[in-house]
Amino acid sequence: MQSIDAKLKKRIFGRGKGSIFTPTDFLDLGSRDAIDKALSRSAAKGTFRRLARGLYDYPKSHPDLGMISPDPDTIARAIAGRDNTRIQPSGAYAANLLGLSTQVPAKIVYLTDGQTTTVRLGKQQIQLRHTTAKNMATAGRISGLVIQAFKHIGKNNIDDGRINWLKSKLPKKDKKQLLKDIRWAPAWMHPFFRQIGND
Repeated sequence: MQSIDAKLKKRIFGRGKGSIFTPTDFLDLGSRDAIDKALSRSAAKGTFRRLARGLYDYPKSHPDLGMISPDPDTIARAIAGRDNTRIQPSGAYAANLLGLSTQVPAKIVYLTDGQTTTVRLGKQQIQLRHTTAKNMATAGRISGLVIQAFKHIGKNNIDDGRINWLKSKLPKKDKKQLLKDIRWAPAWMHPFFRQIGND
């Protein structure tokens, strides 16, 4: 009969390098305590990497760069899944995801309806910041991303170039979603939403 360590490794190896996981992903294999200990043993041996409390990855490695940091979005989604919460990219990161900014911030911020949590990976910091129910009303939808990006950019910096960029890049269904969710956006954003949505 396979040990919990062997079963755990088999499943994680099956997911492939770069995968992120939490102890709750493996509760069908044994008790929480047994899973925690098995993951700690594997992390101590360097098989897996502990990113934060209750968060691990099976790291990818590069011949010159060594271990590669996992994608921030994958980390944030793993934390949200672990804590059964929702997330919404915010600030400079939201603007970057939409192509409205080329800046990749050193501190990537997500809004969440869960607890504030910070994960540090080398020079990069990923923060899930607790926010209001209103800010989370459009979480996971294009409108949530646009609202957060526009807040970061500021009303006076949203020009025709940025509006035309979104009009050309967003599919029809996303434009319709902006119009559906316009009530959740601050009033100053409404004309911009209509410009993009009524293409």
